[in-house]
Amino acid sequence: MEWLAVLRWLHVVGATVLLGTGAGIAFFMVMAQRTGRAELVAHVAETVVVADIVFTATAVVAQPITGALLARASGWSLTEGWIALSLALYVVTGLFWLPVVAIQIRLRNLARAAQGRGESLPEESHRLFRVWVALGFPAFAAVLGIFWLMLARPSLPMLWR
Repeated sequence: MEWLAVLRWLHVVGATVLLGTGAGIAFFMVMAQRTGRAELVAHVAETVVVADIVFTATAVVAQPITGALLARASGWSLTEGWIALSLALYVVTGLFWLPVVAIQIRLRNLARAAQGRGESLPEESHRLFRVWVALGFPAFAAVLGIFWLMLARPSLPMLWR
C-alpha cells in the first residue's frame, strides 16, 4: 500500500474516532445523568474519562500530524482557505473540549462522593452537567464543520500568500 494512502487512512480513522467517541460519550453521559443514580453516573463518568484519555486524546494528537503531512504530500499549503478554517475550527473544538474533560472528572468525583454517602447527586452535579452540555454543542458542531470542509474542500481565499 502506498504511504499516502496509509496516511489518508490514518487521518480518516482519527477523524472517525473523534466524532464517534464524542457522540458515544455524549450519549452515555446524558443517559446516565437522566437516571439520577449516583452509582451509575460515577461508573459511566469513569468510563468516559478513560475513553477520552485513550481514544480522544490520541486522535487529538494524531489529527494535526496526519493532516499536515497529507497537506504537504498533496501540495496544499496550510494557509489554503478550507485548511486554515479547518485548523481554526480544530482550535475552537479544543477550547470547548478541555473544559468538558475537566467537568467530566468533576462529575465523576461528585457522583463517587454521593454514592459513598448513599445520597443523591448534588445540585452542583446538575449545574455542571448543564454546562457540559452547553459546551458540547459548539464543539460537536465544529467537528461536523471540519468534516464538511475536509470532504467538500470549498474554494475559500487563502489566509495569506
